[in-house]
Amino acid sequence: MSMWVLLTIVTLAYVGYNLLIKVSGNHVPADATTTVFAAICLQTGALVTSAIFAATLAFQGGQTFRLSVPSYAWALAGGLCIGIAEIAYLTIFSKSDPLPASVVIPTVVTGTVVVTLIVSVFVFGERLGTLQLAGAAMIVGGIICMFVGRAGTA
Repeated sequence: MSMWVLLTIVTLAYVGYNLLIKVSGNHVPADATTTVFAAICLQTGALVTSAIFAATLAFQGGQTFRLSVPSYAWALAGGLCIGIAEIAYLTIFSKSDPLPASVVIPTVVTGTVVVTLIVSVFVFGERLGTLQLAGAAMIVGGIICMFVGRAGTA
């Protein structure tokens, strides 16, 4: 499978994730005090998907499932981060006067791009060209534009 196909699948899956978490947040009752069980349902869906994929690979044979301890530890840390993000996302979307998805989702998605670029340079030692830096500056400008003059974003 080509990298472009995989990138398309990842992108479309994240579109579904972002939009469906918005829909889930819209259905939180007004008297609910937390969205943690919706986040647990989300994680259960992810676990079921991963288990089905692992079972399919095991059935096909020829797979090595054993990874290094650091690989598992970093994956667990990433899972902790996404759990926090999901709870916060659901909380944002479940408020009686939530920020609109057209502001929240682009801000989160593009904000992660900018932070990832910064971390990639300073932590991973990756190099960015002038075009990548200009793109990051435009993303920051776009985030600002999403908020300027937008009711309910103060």
